[in-house]
Amino acid sequence: MTEGKTIREFFEQDHDRLDELFKTFQRLKQSDFPKAEQAFRDFKVGLQRHIVWEEDLLFSLWEKKTGMSDSGPTPAMRNEHRQIGEQLEAIHRKVANQNVGSDQEEEGLLSLLSSHNRKEERALYPAIDQVTSAEERETVFLNMNNIPEERYKLCCGQH
Repeated sequence: MTEGKTIREFFEQDHDRLDELFKTFQRLKQSDFPKAEQAFRDFKVGLQRHIVWEEDLLFSLWEKKTGMSDSGPTPAMRNEHRQIGEQLEAIHRKVANQNVGSDQEEEGLLSLLSSHNRKEERALYPAIDQVTSAEERETVFLNMNNIPEERYKLCCGQH
């Protein structure tokens, strides 16, 4: 599945998958709320998992390889993850209450994600690929499966 893949390829594909889930939520929220809600749940859990993968595995690998932990891109990315999480929770609260009036929060999230993903895809992921070997990347992909679901799974009142 991931053999020979770069960090950039894998994580860009996950960005694309998440984007499609969010578009499905937006497209269906007025006409088929149950399907929209499921798309949002899948998006939220997927985005939270993506962030955990980055923070637990990618960022620590980058910091170890480069010696940049207090400077460089990862502190800024972590800060943006917190902002993304706040917007995500604002939408989640509305979805949990079956409130479809989340356009403003969605715009805020999409604005943050657009800028954030562009920085990751154009700079951070290629840089991580540059400083890591294929074996190190494969270890990242394997370790992604070892992160307990509780770290990212909670969504919409479900456990």
